[in-house]
Amino acid sequence: MGVEGVTWAGGSPCRIGALKVVDTPNSLMECSYLDEGKAVLKRIRGTDNVDPEFHELVEASRVAKLVKHPFRNLLMRRNRLRINAIMFYAPVLFDTVGFGSDAALYSAVITGAVNVLSTVVSIYSVDRVGRRVLLLQARVQMFLSQVVIAVVLGIKVKDHSLDLSHGYAIFVVILICLFVSAFAWSWGPLGWLIPTQAFLSMLCHFKFGIFFFSGWVLVMSLFVLLLVPETKNVPIEEMTERVWNQHWLWKRLMDDHYAAPVKNGHGKGFDPHSQL
Repeated sequence: MGVEGVTWAGGSPCRIGALKVVDTPNSLMECSYLDEGKAVLKRIRGTDNVDPEFHELVEASRVAKLVKHPFRNLLMRRNRLRINAIMFYAPVLFDTVGFGSDAALYSAVITGAVNVLSTVVSIYSVDRVGRRVLLLQARVQMFLSQVVIAVVLGIKVKDHSLDLSHGYAIFVVILICLFVSAFAWSWGPLGWLIPTQAFLSMLCHFKFGIFFFSGWVLVMSLFVLLLVPETKNVPIEEMTERVWNQHWLWKRLMDDHYAAPVKNGHGKGFDPHSQL
């Protein structure tokens, strides 16, 4: 289905390829499937010599399970670099409000279903109610849901409490779904539609001057050059120590007393390519 020249169809090859996607070693180990996680790790690396990395992942999983108040950690200064908190940290949020070890599964199923269904709402309503209505309505819904979530968790989740009561937990989950649904029928898909419409109008009026966009390419390049650190071959468990703490700007946001996780004496961490 198309909306004013914009195709809303997904890529079929991507859907077919998704059938071959396996669970990550990290997620399997988090669920205590150590043998399965190690098997996937061997498949990804293309070698049986994965013991050093495997032990690091097991240790990282163990340390992660010792965290008693994961949501409060998200508010710390060193975690301000992380983005898309609702979707990316949904497992942490759900675990905090009492879902326990099945938090990742619940969050993926619930937020994923809400996201897909709400995107369909946008497809069939964008030309009926208008883009401005969807964007402005979603703005209010997203803002209020986040504010209420912050207030509830700020008041109810304390250092001496392990999780929320059942009623508050369900309330927070509903608010998360309200945020995801608002984004999925507005700022998510319509963010691709509006620039397309703007470009066509500008092309008619500016003609060759439309290539002033080259200036933004320069800005983008400077942003990457100065602010985007390289993460190649860096395990996610070592991002803080080997990436953020080494960057000329982002290291200022790291807590001085922050200690990197134990890595079983493997120095600066496991480099997959050293074993291939």
